[in-house]
Order: sequence, then C-alpha cells, then structure tokens
Amino acid sequence: MSVRVGVAGLGYWGPNLARNFAALPDAELRWLCDGSEAALTRVSAAHPGVALSTNVEDLLSDPELDAIVLATPVPTHADLAERVLAAGKHCFVEKPLAQSVEAAERAVEAAERARKTLMVGHLLEYHPGVTKLKELADSGELGELYYIYGNRLNLGKIRADENALWSLGAHDVSVVLSLVGEEPVEAVAHGESYVRSGVEDVVFCFLRFPSGLAAHLHLSWLDPHKERRFTVVGSKRMATFDDMALEGKVTIYDKGFDENAQGYGEYITRSGDIFSPRLPAAEPLRLECQHFLESIAQGTTPRSDGRSGLAVVRVLETLQNSLERSARA
Repeated sequence: MSVRVGVAGLGYWGPNLARNFAALPDAELRWLCDGSEAALTRVSAAHPGVALSTNVEDLLSDPELDAIVLATPVPTHADLAERVLAAGKHCFVEKPLAQSVEAAERAVEAAERARKTLMVGHLLEYHPGVTKLKELADSGELGELYYIYGNRLNLGKIRADENALWSLGAHDVSVVLSLVGEEPVEAVAHGESYVRSGVEDVVFCFLRFPSGLAAHLHLSWLDPHKERRFTVVGSKRMATFDDMALEGKVTIYDKGFDENAQGYGEYITRSGDIFSPRLPAAEPLRLECQHFLESIAQGTTPRSDGRSGLAVVRVLETLQNSLERSARA
C-alpha cells in the first residue's frame, strides 16, 4: 500500500522532495503546501491533480494523509514536527531538526508518544559515497580510526538568519557522528564574521570523542574553492570522500606506518595501492525518500531518526556556545 504524503514548504528544497516522492512507487503525493500562492502555482504545474493549500492545517486535518514532509524555514522545524506527530502522522523534517536541544527533545518526545516515524533529512548519510565510507570504517578495513577532517567550502550565499556552522555544519556533523558512532566529549569552535557583522562566514571546529578519535571541520562560504570532502585516517588505511569529484568519489589509500621487524620500536612508512570502489549511480535524495517510506512500511527506525537528529543539534549547540565564547570583543 502506498504511503500518502504531503509536502509543506516549496522554497528551494521542497520541490525536489515533492518530485522524488511523486516518482516513487511506494508513495502517493496528495498535498502541496506553501504560504505563497506563487510557489504553489509554480510547483503544482509538475504535479497535476495534487491538492493545494496555503495552510498546513489542511494537511494535519486530512484523515487519509499518512505522512507530512517539512521543508519549511529552519526556525519552524521543531514546532511543526510536533504538530505533525501530534496529528498522528509520520514526519520527515529537513535538517537541522531544531535550533536548540530543548526544541529537538520536544520533537523526539512527540514522536515517541505518537509512535510515529520521525526522520531528519541529513542527506549526506544516504549518499552512496558516505555509505561506502561508513562500510569501510565499520568493517575494520581502515583499522582503528584515528581522526577525521572535513572541508565544506564555497563562495556561496551569505545568509542573514544562520551562520556557516548551522548552515553547513549540520551536514558534516551528521556524517562524523554516523562514522564514529558516539558523541564528542569536547567540542570547540572558532569563527569570524567578515562580510556580515555577527554572522560567522568561516568556522573551524574541533571535536574529541571518548574512543580517542578526533575530528576537525572547516566550514566557509567565503572561499575560492568549492570543496565537499571528508578524509578518514585509520591505523591500517586511509580513505577520502570527495563529493565534487566526477569519478572516484571514494578513494582508499593503503598508506600508514608499519612496525619495523628488524628494529625495536621503529616504524617504516607504507605507501601501497590507491583504488576507488564502484558506487551505485543513485540520487542520494531518492535513496533518502525511499528509506523514509521503507521505515514507515516496515516499522523500523530510520538511519537519521529523531534521536540522531537530536544528537546533531546537541553538538551544534555546544559548538555555537563555544563560538560565542571565543568571539572577538
């Protein structure tokens, strides 16, 4: 049986979600919702026969609607997710789940009370390249994980309502937590506001984990390079995920230090093969939407469920607090 879906929020990302759910055989796109009549007119042209509304209450009160997908402005995420779940419907909400830990906790509790699926749109966790990186980390092929670093850089849109940490860091924090499988015991951030006063356009983050692993994130929309890259350094091998690469998005390096059998406590550098595994040619957003439908149908916990979304918000809030403490006077 198809999951009957409504999409609320038709700005930048909502139309992509509507397109994917409309194309999936396990979904039926029933509603499109946005406060702008112009947005409704523009997006509905690709979805004839779908009901339209400028008020999310119409979706909440539809007894036949199974799930609501939220691509509304970030400040509305947690409150709307609560309302969706309280109405007895499954909820997919774009990242981040909330702008505070308190709000994210309320959304998670609402899902548990309603016994409905709450999934957060941490898209990179569904990218075949990140999936492969996690397989490598979990299988032990890289050995003990030492450290991870990520660069998310661009000469991009300067936002007024959120800084580079919240706009860009939500992606990278979710990937790091997925790869590591634990939350950091220390999270420190430093940033600068060069273009718009009070809105950091470049942020450097450092995370320490209980296992001994460390992570560093460089986030900026004020950079000459366009990079979306992760590097994972292990005791046996090292691997990178480069989302900007046309081919070989994941590369594994047989590099490291081996103990010298002829000398006590001495190590020699190993520099072996470099290879790139084949990845499925699948759109990450399509995979993410399909995962949401499968979680509902099978009653399973989504990979990026409410609690994992809460963990991301917890790290982001800690980093934000550090950012504010270290800000220039």
